[in-house]
This record gives sequence, C-alpha cells and structure tokens, in this order.
Amino acid sequence: MTDLIYWIIIGFIAGALSGAVVGGRTARGCLPNVVVGVLGAIVGGWLAAQLGFERGPGFIAATIVAVIGAIVVRVILEALSPNDRRR
Repeated sequence: MTDLIYWIIIGFIAGALSGAVVGGRTARGCLPNVVVGVLGAIVGGWLAAQLGFERGPGFIAATIVAVIGAIVVRVILEALSPNDRRR
C-alpha cells in the first residue's frame, strides 16, 4: 500500500513538472497529472534500463526518472492531440 501512495505522489510531481515544461493542449488537473506522471515513471524506467542507467535509490532519483518519462509521454500526447482542441 505504501508503494502505491509513493508512486501516486511521484506521479503527481512528475505530471505537474512535465506540464510546466511541455505546456500545450493536453489535459491538466490532479488526475491527468497523476496518470501522465505514473505512465512517465514507467516509460522513464524503461528508457533508463534500455540506455544502461541504474536508477539510484531514493525519492529524488525516482522523481527525475519519472519527470523525464512524463515529458516524453506528454510530448507524444501533444503530437497526437487534434490541433483545434481548446484548453
């Protein structure tokens, strides 16, 4: 149970930071930020493993990996979202 809370907190932070970095038309708010952040943590972890990086222990390392992954996820969402969508 504590791992789930841990990933939700990291997901929210990563989603919010990726929204600030990327901006654009993708959905904002608590739930979309958590979803993008958790997906970003998965993508970031996979990318780090593919590039041969070992994630260090701790909150900061997990957050950095999650933010990088969330930025990738948000850029992909921006590319797939229709151009006429309003904020």
